[in-house]
Amino acid sequence: MKFYISTRGIKRVTISSSGAGKGSPPTATPTTTTTTSRRINSRTLLPVVLVLGIVLPFLFVRIAFLVLESTTACSSPLDCIGWRFFSGNDASLKLREELTRALVEAKDGNIYEEGIESFNELVREMTSKRQDVKAFALKTKAMLLQMERKVQSARQRESIYWHLASHGVPKSLHCLCLKLAEEYAVNAMARSRLPPPEYVSRLADPSFHHLVLLTDNVLAASVVVSSTIQNSANPEKLVFHIVTDKKTYTPMHAWFAINSIKSAVVEVKGLHQYDWSQEANVGVKEMLEIHRLIWKHYYNNLKEEDFEYDGAHKRYIEGLSPSSLSLLNHLRVYIPELFPELNKIVFLDDDIVVQHDISSLWELDLNGKVVGAVNSWCGDDCCPGRKYSDYLNFSHPYISSNFDHDRCAWLYGMNIFDIEAWRRTNMTATYHEWLQLSLKSGLALWSPGVLPPSLIAFEGHVHPIDPSWHVAGLGDQFPEVHQEILEAAAVIHFSGPAKPWLEIGLPEVRSLWNKHVNFSNKFIRKCKIMG
Repeated sequence: MKFYISTRGIKRVTISSSGAGKGSPPTATPTTTTTTSRRINSRTLLPVVLVLGIVLPFLFVRIAFLVLESTTACSSPLDCIGWRFFSGNDASLKLREELTRALVEAKDGNIYEEGIESFNELVREMTSKRQDVKAFALKTKAMLLQMERKVQSARQRESIYWHLASHGVPKSLHCLCLKLAEEYAVNAMARSRLPPPEYVSRLADPSFHHLVLLTDNVLAASVVVSSTIQNSANPEKLVFHIVTDKKTYTPMHAWFAINSIKSAVVEVKGLHQYDWSQEANVGVKEMLEIHRLIWKHYYNNLKEEDFEYDGAHKRYIEGLSPSSLSLLNHLRVYIPELFPELNKIVFLDDDIVVQHDISSLWELDLNGKVVGAVNSWCGDDCCPGRKYSDYLNFSHPYISSNFDHDRCAWLYGMNIFDIEAWRRTNMTATYHEWLQLSLKSGLALWSPGVLPPSLIAFEGHVHPIDPSWHVAGLGDQFPEVHQEILEAAAVIHFSGPAKPWLEIGLPEVRSLWNKHVNFSNKFIRKCKIMG
């Protein structure tokens, strides 16, 4: 028998016999035997994999922390890993104390002039120079201060741009005025008399409910009128007196002539149609000139930090609004001269929406006061319309000796006026006296705007009404009004820069205004006024 072993290993065994014959056993033919692979039992393998999957990440993280700690406390990472692996708690506590001490020292310490731009740059700086914990704290402080300055600067620019966006007239509204003015010229219906002759007698009838709007915004006026009528229990008793300037008179007249309202009376009158006395004309011109001087003085004395649209600085930017110089805004102090035949009116701004019936306003007893107004709609300790200190200069003795610094300013925009009481107390003359006093005092008694001098002139003549009548501030950048209060309010006021007809109007509250816009109107569609 011969035994052959292959040079490649024991893979082939050949057994042969030289004496093979007939009676001999058969010769074994060459056969190939393949080694079988060893298999590990799956029941043994699964627990091992699970244990390794849990332990290995923990070990990796732990060793990584130990190596990082050793870079500041040891000459070599390997010198520390051994004893820190089992006693790392003491080292962590020591590092925490050292870092806390460094942060406290860095709080009042000098910072590096060159600010670090990013976290990655901070990591490169610390790892390349192997600096101590105090250097890390100082550099981190420098990086955070630089980032904070950048954020403040970005917020400042955003606020200024946001506020400037509120000054313009949208192209769509300008288009609406042009289209309506063209309609006034070619369409006799657009020039029809407002109100129709059969309703003229209601304009001075005290048994009707008279509402006054001073506006040059056609779309806004239409929303005020439609929302008031829609929510009125007795719309046939409503008489709207819309006063506008000469340039807006034709489009305003055309809109309400074409879109006639059968259930109420609407009068549209331009300032050029009033026949005022010489004394009244002189008073109006004097009033506008002094307000222009106050605005100019205010602008020239602004500081860079006053352009922060945040907190106490918010009123500084708002004081520069074009509305502070608007003739129609300031003419509200001449309401008795505008409507000599009326005794009681409800004044509405053009940026309001009426949500509930307001007919009971005319039945309110003002107890001999001139104006009924909401002081606060959010409680006795809340001033949603801001305080007197936000409008008046209490560093001047004329102001500090006559007014309360912390008193809530009443809200302008939805007010009930007893014009008879106004005439008796001669509030318009008081208003002009304070304007003259401001002129003699260096124009520094109050901020530009309509409300500040009105707060002074009407002092002691304001009757507080229920807060649910008027909720304001929906035109602020971040209005703070709860949904329940908003829904319960009879009148919501988009006071602030973000008017609902502007692109910067807040979508959360703009829908309350949009639902009173007739988007099916052909002029609205032509000018692409979108909701």
